[in-house]
This record gives sequence, C-alpha cells and structure tokens, in this order.
Amino acid sequence: MSDEPADLRTRHSQATREAISHAALRLAIEQGPSGLALVRVNDIAAAAGVSPRTYNNYFSSRAEAICAFQADQSRRAGKALRARPADEPLAEAIIAAVIELYTDPEPDRAGLSMIMLTPELEGEALKAFTMAEAPLADAIAARTGTDPDLFSAVTAAAVVGAVRVAGRHWLEPGTTDSFAANLRHALSHVLSPQSR
Repeated sequence: MSDEPADLRTRHSQATREAISHAALRLAIEQGPSGLALVRVNDIAAAAGVSPRTYNNYFSSRAEAICAFQADQSRRAGKALRARPADEPLAEAIIAAVIELYTDPEPDRAGLSMIMLTPELEGEALKAFTMAEAPLADAIAARTGTDPDLFSAVTAAAVVGAVRVAGRHWLEPGTTDSFAANLRHALSHVLSPQSR
C-alpha cells in the first residue's frame, strides 16, 4: 500500500497553511503596525483563497498566522542539524545548519521587521523562535551521544537567542551585511570550536 495519498494530503495541508500565513503577513505589511487590527480573518482567508472556516482550522489568531513561517522554520531546527555530516565538529554543524535553515530563503526585511518589531506580534514571534529549542537540544544530544542534558538545552537556547538577536541587528538602520553574515557573527559568540 502506498503512502502517496497521505503525503499528498500532508503537502496540500502545508501548502494551505503557507498560503494563509503569506496572505496574513502581506496584509499586515500593507496595513503597517498601526493598522494591524484592521487585518481581519475574512480578509486573510479571501487573500489566501480559502474559507474563514479553513483559516480557523489552521490558526487561532492573526498573530499565529503572521508568524507561522518562523514557527515552521523553528520546528525544522533539529532535522537541519541531524542532516549535517556526522564527522563535522558540533559548533560548525550547528552554525551551518542554522544559517541554512534561516537564510534559505533570505528573510524579507519588511516581513521580519513587522514580526519582530510590532508589539502585538512580539510574543508570538518569541514563541515561534523558541519552538526550535527542544528539537535542537534533542539533535545536539544525539550528536554528542548523550541523553538530553543541561549542555544540550542551554546550547539550544543560546542558539535560538542568537538567531533573534541577529534578526534585530540586521533590521537596524545602516546594517548592510547579509542576514547570513549577521547570523554567523551572532552564533560565533555562543558557539566555540571547543563545544563538545
């Protein structure tokens, strides 16, 4: 028996989720931080080509829909680290995995600015980025051949913090480096070659 129908349903579900999230973020950017309250569920659903009921099957709030791409990226953090070569030193593997995860594609400045600098979205953005901690800690523990412990949990939390700080720094006026360069620099402060 083939898994294709289930895979097709999964892909369709993910595509619907992404369409709703992209529509929500686009409408939020168009309204600007002061007009965020004007972005309505019906408008998001119409822009995504779905019904309001379908929207509600995927998201419980506008903030969750707007920040969904960051949440989805974060959920893949552990998988990204596990995909790195087994003989690669831990710090190098984490840096490479995180840079690839958060810069492919390069973040949209307007979208990231809306998400990270709008008070109404700040809590959801923090939640979205923090979703990377547990899967990343598990992958660090697996890579070091240990049970999840304080080292893997603290390292994962520090990496997630560095991602957020790199994003904020990249959004500052006058910053001309790529997001990848900002992220690499931020991660170098929390990961050293001596890391397990």
